Amino acid sequence: MRLPRVLPVLPAVVVIALLGLPIGPGGEGGAGPADAVSALMVLYCGIRLVRDRRRPLSRTAAVILGLPVLGLAIAATGAASPGAGITGMGRYLQIFVLVPAAVLLLIRHRADFRVLAWSFVGLALWQGAIGVHQFLTGTGASYQGQEIRAVGTFGAQDVMGMATVVCFGLICAVGLALGTTAVRQRAVAACCALALLVPLALSFSRGAWIATAVTCSAQLVLAGMRRALKVGAVVAALGVILVGGFGVGSAMLQERVNSITQVTDAPDQSVTDRYTMWAAAVDMWRAQPLTGVGLKGFPEHRDAHASLALSAGSDTEGAGAAFRKQPLLSPHNMYLLILAEQGLIGLLALAGGWLALLVCGLRGLARVRRAGVGNGLDCGLVACGLLVWQLTDFVYADIGGTSTVLTAVCFGLAAWWGLAGSGRRETVPTPPAVPARTEEAAAR
Repeated sequence: MRLPRVLPVLPAVVVIALLGLPIGPGGEGGAGPADAVSALMVLYCGIRLVRDRRRPLSRTAAVILGLPVLGLAIAATGAASPGAGITGMGRYLQIFVLVPAAVLLLIRHRADFRVLAWSFVGLALWQGAIGVHQFLTGTGASYQGQEIRAVGTFGAQDVMGMATVVCFGLICAVGLALGTTAVRQRAVAACCALALLVPLALSFSRGAWIATAVTCSAQLVLAGMRRALKVGAVVAALGVILVGGFGVGSAMLQERVNSITQVTDAPDQSVTDRYTMWAAAVDMWRAQPLTGVGLKGFPEHRDAHASLALSAGSDTEGAGAAFRKQPLLSPHNMYLLILAEQGLIGLLALAGGWLALLVCGLRGLARVRRAGVGNGLDCGLVACGLLVWQLTDFVYADIGGTSTVLTAVCFGLAAWWGLAGSGRRETVPTPPAVPARTEEAAAR
């Protein structure tokens, strides 16, 4: 692909690519180079808008993307300290307002969208390859006393980082395989999706497994029931052959899968901690139902609302890092975190905007399918898939860690499709015309 075609979305591609860099052993997994470049991307978009003197967003886009600002401003005033309020508000604005708006503005047409989708796939393959190597060589994060958990370059302090990246790449690959009309591109995307299933399994992340299963099923249904039944039959047959016939899958992996159905009968300590923090978040909300306890207030109020079943923290080790006790500073549920810290006002503002994006995206996807044209279907499946995965994963996780900036890019892709891209026809910049040779020039 020629550089001039990629140049407009190059800042977003750089943000994605920087997440392939290794993090130092023992790193906290906070803001990194990708976050810094995302800030520069937002600044670039702002300067360009001032220079062009045009209205950047439609009224609908401005309302949906700007809706969280109200709840954030109220919650920031209720923070324990001005510094905590400013820091928390800046992080939320980055992930859910500024970076998504910048991505929406950078994408010009569906070719740009596909560039970003393939960038997600490339990053997922890179991180997944590192994760598989960690499992095979015993150099990953610690899991049940063995350093086999695939974490990629994110380290033991951010065990969900690689799983998140691989899931995003898998969903993009599935959408590209189901929707595009180019046979070669569909085949490559399908092969990438199958390859990414291995590092996803080796991440031992139950929440990522559940969210991915829900999302891929939704993508298949949205692509067409006939295709969904065919692909479902093939996947079921492959599963029976690999697991039943060849015995693929370690005992640890099977035990992890079985533990999904044992969260009430015989939960492990991680599940107990999660339920305890969920209950603490609900208790915080009951104390301050409208505005919550303030941004970044969950750690400060946790002990006052949590039961004695909560452990001191989770054990992290491996992938180049020494053993340490990682404190539990969030409920690992985005909706409950917002409810506890921002109250009903913040939850309605943020979750309301996400649901509005999903409705707009699904309407755009239905519009493309009714048109009977293959162009654009892949973009719709990718955008809706990323949003469905994120909203499902928020039941088991919240923002935090180096990979969080990818969440912002995903919301930007969903925003472009639902608010700008789904109603456009397929337009790809054509190269400049070459003058025809004259007969005299041809004779030479």
